[in-house]
Amino acid sequence: MRIFSALYEWTMRWAEHKLAPKALAVLTFAESVFFPIPPDVLLAPMVLAKPKRAWSLAALTTVSSVIGGIVGYVLGYLMFEPWIQPVITEFGYQARFDEVTDWFTRWGFWVVFLAGFTPIPYKLFTVSAGFLQMAFLPFLFASAVGRGMRFFLVAGLIQWGGEKMEQQLRKWVDALGWGVVALALIVYLATR
Repeated sequence: MRIFSALYEWTMRWAEHKLAPKALAVLTFAESVFFPIPPDVLLAPMVLAKPKRAWSLAALTTVSSVIGGIVGYVLGYLMFEPWIQPVITEFGYQARFDEVTDWFTRWGFWVVFLAGFTPIPYKLFTVSAGFLQMAFLPFLFASAVGRGMRFFLVAGLIQWGGEKMEQQLRKWVDALGWGVVALALIVYLATR
């Protein structure tokens, strides 16, 4: 089954579209607030398609993510009880949210920084920072540095790997895709 190859080809074609930077900005913003798909899935092929724009694409992704993080912070600060808590409960994220809250109590700034840099769902931390009324400027700084490091690293690695990396990715995309699906299923079953 070559589902991931077809998806990869579609993403590569989309990455060259004139509206791709706008789509990247919207996807990145949404991911910082509620959307489950990380922006790296569009950033990477866009850098492969236009390697000379790697740094401007990384900057666009960082700024869009931080703006989305600010919206998540404000939602957590103002709308947690009426809007956010029911969504967390409905989607079964309460245990994760409680864990995030505990992390904030212990490590504050560093939690936001690490969430911005790692694949941990950043949106949980933006909303939590607002709900727990973390000081805004440290939140903003941690978000900008963490997210910036992540997206500039992704863009830099893809630019550095260039066409060789693209050929290898094209060759292995289906195996990698099914591997991620299997890993997600194992994690899901293990955490139930």
